[in-house]
This record gives sequence, C-alpha cells and structure tokens, in this order.
Amino acid sequence: MSLGYEEAIGSLHTIDPAWPRPAVLDVLEAPENRHLLDFVQEDPFGAHVFPGNVPGTPAEFLRDLDAQLAASAGPIHLWSYIPTCAYRCRFCQYPVVLVKGKIEKAADWVDLNIAEARLWLEAVPHLAGAEVGEFNVFGGTPSLLPEPEIRRLLEFYRSNFGFTADTTIRFEGDPSTFTPAKLELLRELGCTKLSSGVQSFDDHVLTLCGREHTARMCVDFVRNAKAAGFEWVSIDLMYGLLDQTLDSVRRDLDVVLENEVTAVVCTKLHLASYSDTRTGVTGEKPAAWQLPSYRDKLVRDGHRWPTLGEQYQMRELLTEGLRAAGYTEHPTMYFARDGLGPEKWKAIMVDQDKQGPEVAIGLGGSSSCRASEAITDVNSKRYTETVRSGGIPLGSATKFTPEAQEARAVKMALTTLQPVRDSVHRERFPGRSLFAEPWLGKFRSLESRGLVRLSPDVVELTPAGEVLVEAIITTEL
Repeated sequence: MSLGYEEAIGSLHTIDPAWPRPAVLDVLEAPENRHLLDFVQEDPFGAHVFPGNVPGTPAEFLRDLDAQLAASAGPIHLWSYIPTCAYRCRFCQYPVVLVKGKIEKAADWVDLNIAEARLWLEAVPHLAGAEVGEFNVFGGTPSLLPEPEIRRLLEFYRSNFGFTADTTIRFEGDPSTFTPAKLELLRELGCTKLSSGVQSFDDHVLTLCGREHTARMCVDFVRNAKAAGFEWVSIDLMYGLLDQTLDSVRRDLDVVLENEVTAVVCTKLHLASYSDTRTGVTGEKPAAWQLPSYRDKLVRDGHRWPTLGEQYQMRELLTEGLRAAGYTEHPTMYFARDGLGPEKWKAIMVDQDKQGPEVAIGLGGSSSCRASEAITDVNSKRYTETVRSGGIPLGSATKFTPEAQEARAVKMALTTLQPVRDSVHRERFPGRSLFAEPWLGKFRSLESRGLVRLSPDVVELTPAGEVLVEAIITTEL
C-alpha cells in the first residue's frame, strides 16, 4: 500500500482525536527523517530475517553452521515448521498447506519434517550434540495434528537432538484446536509453553480477517492452558486491521490484562511482501489483502483501513498499557510479564552476548549462523520431491562479509531494546568499536535526531528510537 510523500504525511496526521497523539509522529514528519517515513508507510513486518549480502550456496551454509556449532557451546534455537492450516487468513502470506476436511494429510507433513530433520543431522555433524535452548513447533497450525502425530513429532526431536533439562519446548496453534486432550498430551511430552495467533478479541475484526475462531474461543484457550499448568501462554495481537479502531484495540488490551496472559506479541498488519525486504519468509501465493483490487472493493463496500497515525496510536496504546501493567518489552514488540522475559528463542538469536544459530526444519524455514543464512524452499511440491529424494530442501542461501557480520550483530542487538555495549562489541570484533567509524558517524546522526543516546561504552535507543528501530536498522545501518 505504497503512498506518495504528501499522502503519507496526511495519513500520519489523521488520528483519532479521542486518543493521545503519539510523539513519534513529530519525528516521522521531520524532513530529515523522510526515509524513515518512506519505510514505515510501506508497512513492513518486524525483522525476523537478516539476509546476507553476498551470494552463497546451501552447501556453504551447512558448512558454516557446522563450523560455528563446533566452535561454540552456546544454545541454539531449533524449530519445526508444520505448514498445515484449515484455512488461509486474509492477511497471511506464509507458505501454508490447506488440509481442511483431509486432516489425515497432516501426517504426511510429520513424515516429511522428520525425514528432513534426519538429513540435517547427517549433513551437519555437530548438530546432534548442540544444546537446544528452545524448541518451537511453529506453523501453519501444528495444533491441527492428531494426537498420535504430535507425540511422534515431539518424541523424535527429543530423542535425536541435544535437549537438556534447561531446554524449553513450545507449541503453536489456533485457539480453537487446543482441546483438553491435546493440552494434556503436550504437558505429558514436556511442553511448557503455548502460543496462539489470537490477533484480536473483536469478533467483527476476526471475521473480516477470515479467522474461523471467536473471541470467546481465544479467552477459553488462555484460561484452559493456564488451568492445565502451562507456565507460558503467549498470544499474538495485530493492529492496523480492517475496521479496527482505537476502542477495539483498547478492549483487546483489557482482555489481556484481565486474563493475565503471560506474553503478548504485537504485530502491525503487513501488506508489503516479505520478499521485498527479506524481513520474513513469504510463500508463493499473496495474501488476499495484498491484492489492490480486493482492498479497493473492501473500501467501496464501506470498510476502512486505519491511517498511519491511528496505527501509531494503536501501537502506543498497547506498548504503554502493557508496560504500565508490568510487562517488559524485549525484543521489540515482544512483551512478557516482569520476571519471565525475554522471549527465550529470540534472546538466543538476537541478544548481543548470544546471537546463536537458528535451525529451522520444514517448508519455508529460516536458518542462520554468524557467517551465512538460508531459507528452505517454499514450494510444497518441490520441497516434497527434494526431501523424498534425499536432499535438504534449502531454496536460497546468502553469506555475510566480515563487515556485514558486524552490521548484523549491531542490528540484532538494537532490536532487543537493551543497551548495546561497546565492550561486548570489541570482544567479538577485535579492533572494531561502536565509537569509531563507520559506526560513530551513524550513531551521532541518530543522536542528533533524538533516536539514540550515547554514553561511555553504551549506545541506547530513545523512546522514539525504540518505536522506529526496524526502520532505523533497515535504512541507516
């Protein structure tokens, strides 16, 4: 939904008068920050993928990964992507496989996932012995899997990878699919964390999104999961959705606080393709809402998209409300109740003193190490054929030059919203400093515009810098 500059400024200035005007609007309307406005008005998603800057090959990535695992004892993030879904949401651009009415086909994706995992273990000798800090079963909707398939999948990973007493296991799904029997099974199998893409507690907004669950089902999921003894119950909330208002988002926040949800991930609606910025992994089919003709028809039918200014009001409402209620944000837009955060899998990947490898097994997975990164094929037919023929189905891979490795480390550290320390940086990159070029000039420019604070040994984002961190790391660093 690209806008011209004047149109973007107009959208930025159009806010709900019943709610406070976010201070970040002053930053975005400043002429010296036009590039930041250009970035945010394209509604990109938060940075989950940090792409390399030179061409690489899947074989090179696997060698780089094995070399880092051999040299480092730190934990890794391991995840299994099960792409099955009962339906496709109107905002979803992930690679998914629809199995509604043919749930038996979900077992095929467990077969494929396990087969691919075995290929990784063969190709990366040090992977089996690497300590798994957190194991996530993401989707898609893995909670659609029949109970025997859930058991088969989790028991395979626990038996073949480096799970320890400190490994946490997390399972994702649709709120309507976490039946009492599945909750009991997941607890039996050692799962302590659950995540669900609730998106909203407003039934009208959910219907427009194409979601087939209700707000009541979302509340029931949270309460049932907590009653079943899960120590971490996380939900995703989205803002900027069709017909969504500040009042609706306020009600979402009220439900979160009333039910003492453990953790909340707040995501802006993303209609730009992930492939444009490589900030995420997109499938082969665009989301329905990405089609201009469909968006235009929705407006003609009387629906309304929130303006850019309203979206920042929604973000501020959620951020300030969660912080005031005792939630800590770490990394950006990931909130956990005080004393329980940060998100463990994200911390393994992006915290300045960690930044460990990520291994993603399944259709469209994103894997990385310090020297390179790779994305698994998103074409389900090609993926299946490759795995069944005995090949790891990596669709693309890129490498990082030494300079790009350093830049990636700084960018990831900034997304944690924690102080970035020069002493830690110099230890990892001997002879380099955040207070020498090329970094010093960049940070002084950001400081002059009120986006970072510089103090001895520390670079720290200001409140405005925290809001705009994704734009900053993409356009300026």
